[in-house]
Amino acid sequence: MAIVINLDVILAKRKMRLSELSERVGVTLANLSVLKTGKAKAVRFSTLEKLCEVLECQPGDILEYVEDKTRDSSA
Repeated sequence: MAIVINLDVILAKRKMRLSELSERVGVTLANLSVLKTGKAKAVRFSTLEKLCEVLECQPGDILEYVEDKTRDSSA
């Protein structure tokens, strides 16, 4: 996976539960869980904006690009 979601790390630093974040952001717990586990295929900018606002962070704190070394670069 090339994009890593660091939502669990930020939540731990803020001592916040996913359920509290869900209420404050206005996104269902199920959808935040999908995002947190890295199973989301997309994130709306409005959702990312609200997450950053509530968590007092930057988008780069939540989303991180990690090079996938298992991919063949000649493909």
